[in-house]
Amino acid sequence: MTSDLYTVTIVKYGERSTVRSDVYLNHHIYGEADGPIGMDYFFWVVQNAERTIIVDTGFSKQGGQIRNRTFGIEPARAYAALGVDPATAPDVVVTHAHYDHIGNLDIFPRSRILISQEEFDFWTGPLAARKQFHHSVQDEEISALVAAEKQGRVTTYSGTLELAPGVSLLELGGHTPGLSVVLVATDEGTVLLASDALHYYEELEADMPFAFVADLPAMYTGFDTINELVSSGRVAHLVSGHDPDTLSRFKPVTAGELAGIAATIGSPA
Repeated sequence: MTSDLYTVTIVKYGERSTVRSDVYLNHHIYGEADGPIGMDYFFWVVQNAERTIIVDTGFSKQGGQIRNRTFGIEPARAYAALGVDPATAPDVVVTHAHYDHIGNLDIFPRSRILISQEEFDFWTGPLAARKQFHHSVQDEEISALVAAEKQGRVTTYSGTLELAPGVSLLELGGHTPGLSVVLVATDEGTVLLASDALHYYEELEADMPFAFVADLPAMYTGFDTINELVSSGRVAHLVSGHDPDTLSRFKPVTAGELAGIAATIGSPA
């Protein structure tokens, strides 16, 4: 019998230190002092006995080096530690095409890639070359996405998509034109993988948008949508895209190669 419940594993594969004025849009308008803030880098793996779904693939070695980012663990090693076999061609969800979410697609050369139509069209279109957008992507990673599309491995959608029983994609935009979040059913309730619709929990709590935004009204509307999903009880667990507090909110992985850098939600199904 196919299960529609999953285990979600949150994997921290890198981190960096920065300041608040670098991560919050127009930080000066909030009347608070600047100060240090951390940023963690995550990807997510959704698994049950019948199915594995990869949500984002982290930054590549090259994409990280250019920006002075370093791996805590290389994504390929983390996937292996979770028993993910690229030969089985698990579905790969690309929430958006920034370098720290779409690197390493080459780990999954046979997989279907899911990305919103708006996101795909924007990053393969002319405006993506403008500096304010282009600084967040790697050309070779967009080329890899285009190559996958030509191979018939890219599935696009608009608005919402039920990827599998218990897993759905919801397009919010904001941070990028077609950014999506992922809703996953577990035996502990529904998980919302917010990706960069919510870099930090504080964005939602203080209504403070992230510094890099393609569509500010859409980002605010995304905050409202996330708030409604949580307050209504439809979402039991909210997982941010970059907040260093994220892992501490969930069950830590305490053994093996991912000890101390991963957490889980839901029991194995």
